[in-house]
Amino acid sequence: MVYDFKKVDKSWYFPTQQPQIITIGPMQYLSIQGEGDPNVQGGSYQRGIEKLYAMAYTLKMSKKGDYQIQGYFDYVVPPLEGLWYQKGIAGFDYQRKDLLTFISLLRLPPFIQKKDVQWAAGEVARKKGLNCSDVEIVTLDEGLCVQALHIGAYDSEPVTVEAMHAFVQEQDCVLDFSESRLHHEIYLSDPRKCSEQKLKTVIRHPIAKVR
Repeated sequence: MVYDFKKVDKSWYFPTQQPQIITIGPMQYLSIQGEGDPNVQGGSYQRGIEKLYAMAYTLKMSKKGDYQIQGYFDYVVPPLEGLWYQKGIAGFDYQRKDLLTFISLLRLPPFIQKKDVQWAAGEVARKKGLNCSDVEIVTLDEGLCVQALHIGAYDSEPVTVEAMHAFVQEQDCVLDFSESRLHHEIYLSDPRKCSEQKLKTVIRHPIAKVR
């Protein structure tokens, strides 16, 4: 049976629209960073996503070649995720996408090691001519968070975010953003194949209990 992160960790990937508090343990990812409006054709964000997927599928399909990854088991490439922030802005201004800094992520199974990512980068360069030296393997340990499912356009996310933050206050918790704890999105829908009104996005924010 092919391993599917979404089915194993359902509560992490399929929350309801009602905000909930959840503890997220450490996971490893392919990661790439950049800046700028993600909607710009051929911009930093879109080039980064191309690299991430090229690397992810090279690792997944390694089973068919000579390079054998120790402990490999077949798996479904999970949904794209993203950490977002804006330099010099307190909070989040959805109207200033040009100021966005992103860390795009694709979750990896635990058997993938740094040497495997380096091998994949070499394969992608050789076969596709893409320089993936800026794609890294990282571990993200989010800990205590509030999350909810947002349905609709990305620009309408503030409605869901406001509900999440109100819920946090009711639970005697506070938001806990920092340089390492950021606004997190998981994209369950492909915007190329889905209308804006039906897009499904998990929104996750870091929190802490009031001491």
